[in-house]
Amino acid sequence: MDMCTVDLLHASAERYPDTMALICDGEEISYSQLDRSASELAAWLLAEGCSPGDRVALLLPNSIEAAKLFFASLRASLVAVPINVNFKRPEIAHILAHSGAKICIAHRDHEATARMAAGDRSLPLAIRSYPSELDSAQLTLGLQGVAPDHPALILYTSGTTALPKGVTHSRRSLYAIKEIACSGSTGGFQTVLMITPLAYISGIALALLPAVSRGWTTVIMPKMDASLALDEIERLRCSSTFAPPAFVGMMLEQQTERPRDVSSLVTFVSGGDSVPVDLQERFRAIFGIPLREAFGMTEAGICLVNPPKDIRSGSLGREIPGVEVRIIGPAGDRLPDGQSGQIVIRTPACFLRYWNDPAATAAAIQDGWLRTGDRGHRDADGYVWFDGRYKEIIVRGGLNISPQEVEEAIYSHPAVLEVAVVGSPDPLYGQKLIAFVASRSGFSISEQALREHLTDRIADVKIPEKIVFLPVLPKGVTGKVQRRALKEMRWLSEMSDNVVYT
Repeated sequence: MDMCTVDLLHASAERYPDTMALICDGEEISYSQLDRSASELAAWLLAEGCSPGDRVALLLPNSIEAAKLFFASLRASLVAVPINVNFKRPEIAHILAHSGAKICIAHRDHEATARMAAGDRSLPLAIRSYPSELDSAQLTLGLQGVAPDHPALILYTSGTTALPKGVTHSRRSLYAIKEIACSGSTGGFQTVLMITPLAYISGIALALLPAVSRGWTTVIMPKMDASLALDEIERLRCSSTFAPPAFVGMMLEQQTERPRDVSSLVTFVSGGDSVPVDLQERFRAIFGIPLREAFGMTEAGICLVNPPKDIRSGSLGREIPGVEVRIIGPAGDRLPDGQSGQIVIRTPACFLRYWNDPAATAAAIQDGWLRTGDRGHRDADGYVWFDGRYKEIIVRGGLNISPQEVEEAIYSHPAVLEVAVVGSPDPLYGQKLIAFVASRSGFSISEQALREHLTDRIADVKIPEKIVFLPVLPKGVTGKVQRRALKEMRWLSEMSDNVVYT
């Protein structure tokens, strides 16, 4: 069988049948049980009318059920589309419509939202809850015969456009993601704590796939809760994990208030946003191990990481074996060490394409190199340092947020004439969102009223921390709003509420 299409779960079930594969919220399942469930669910999905290549939306919180369905989709040659349960109805509707999902498996707490979201777009897809009973008659169902470059997973991430793009990974790239993540791990058996959701590449690339391929145990966090994460590390003796820097900061606060035994931790990686040097120093002092900064993307998995014995605090780290990283100038020329330019990546883990978006795909992948839109430089020892973003994406707590997406939600209020959303430095979350709003003539709106308007339209993490009302927004000669000028006006966000600046 082609190594790109190896069923990692089945192989581990044969080698480690009685080892605990997954633990979540007091529930646990062995590798043999997980393998059996994946076959049963794969057969169920096919019996529900799915065919190889169909998209299966998973509107489920982090859980053993979500992991089972992820592996079942791979086994049945379907395309898994995990959806963050914190997304609101319009966001869910967009993902269901854009992916062309054939079926949506929704948790009972989110099934009504899924039905309404599908109804908003008149989508002809089936909404199902997780099945209470499964037919065990088709346990011989194996991996369906498809090409290594067959789509396997679509993750929706914000880009420079208003709506999230569907980052599509193939079986080949998922296998490469696993291989690259495993290349830096050492030692024997590990218990991996999966903090981030299955809808994030970090949960799949740095926890689930590497652990399953090695026969390790994955402890799945049902929600991102810093106190609970520390409790699980202590109770289950977790040895490795990944978390965005904002979450790491929360863990530090919780550990300071009520210390737990975290001596089992060997590896803690952080990324998704810049990891402050001060945070790394505080982490080492409290946890007794280094916090290893890494760089990765939904489109490519992990690419750079600080080696455990030679950490350069403040850097993104060095290339992981199998990954090539270059710094290029505006003309695409490779820049020498020390010069700042765009970070580009060549890796076998590179995504297949943006779903139904060939123009964005062509812009992102050129001559085999992935344009990251991030600016950085390399030092003489091969460490890459982050210098800023070419894109306008705002990274809050490790989540990429498109200003345009937030602006469109604000624009939907009838009193809003103009809006622009910018990012501002934040010591805890990396960046916070500030919205500058101009009201329509004859209309009046308060910050609180606008917040309430956004509550049912976008995820809470995307709602601006501050809304500043201006008579007009600054524009250039072409009529385009000048975001740079607004960023220079961020001090207005510190002023009192509900003041209109003239």
